[in-house]
Parts: sequence; C-alpha cells; structure tokens
Amino acid sequence: MYTVTVTSPEQTMALGQRLANGLQAQDVILLDGDLGAGKTTFTKGLAVGLGITRNVKSPTFTIIREYQGGRLPLYHMDVYRLEDGSGDELGLDEYFNGDGVNVVEWSKFIADELPANYLRIVFKRDDEASEMQRTLSFEPVGEHFTELVRHLEDD
Repeated sequence: MYTVTVTSPEQTMALGQRLANGLQAQDVILLDGDLGAGKTTFTKGLAVGLGITRNVKSPTFTIIREYQGGRLPLYHMDVYRLEDGSGDELGLDEYFNGDGVNVVEWSKFIADELPANYLRIVFKRDDEASEMQRTLSFEPVGEHFTELVRHLEDD
C-alpha cells in the first residue's frame, strides 16, 4: 500500500494525472472516502491525463458519466444510490470489460460485481490539519495495479 498526503485540489488532480499515464482499457479504479474528500477532483486529473478536455462533474445524480475524446474513454460512476444492490441492472460488467477506464465512487455498494483486479484509493479528510489536507491510500489488487502504484511511488 502507498499513502500520500496532499494539501490542495491541484495536488490531488496532479496525482490523478500521473496515474493516468499507465492506465489501459478495462482498468477499474475504486475511489472511496467521505463526501468532499476529493474523489471527483482526482477523477478530473485522470481525465486530463487521458487527454479528455470535457469538464468532469460528479455523477451523483446520473450514476454514470461517459467522457470520450482522450487516449481512452473514461467511465465515471457514483454508485452511492445503489445501496440496495441494483448495480447488476446497470450492466457494469459491460463497462468493466469494455474499451475504457472505469472510475467507481462508493464501490462498497457494488462489491459483488467488482472484477478480480482493481486499484482502490481511499480518501481521508484531515480537517484538523488543514481544510484542504487529504490522505490518499493506494491499495492495488493484481500485478498491473501493483506496478502502477510502484511507478507513482518512484516519481
């Protein structure tokens, strides 16, 4: 596991941008943490790193937002409202086995539908230290994601 502390939204975006360099189709990135902890900000950085120019918005009310036009498509999912386990109705496996990078916020609500390999990033706010300070813990599952995290550590 790799842990990093950021103190600004720009640092959070830069981390996402660096991670994007090693991503490939069918990669699944899980973003878990409190509301306002930086999950969508991180995804904005991923999008920039993939060459996507459209503004990334939180998919809270649409569940899935699709972004094209970059090196790979980006599928940004917020499955918070799927507490009842209705994720299978969304066809998540089609996204996970498709042509793009999948970013899933609140992944615990679809735990049964996750692929065997993924990268979980846990965001923790540290409001006592600073209103902007966040700790991101990278938890890779599978060799590809272990290598990606190793490259982040080396940068």
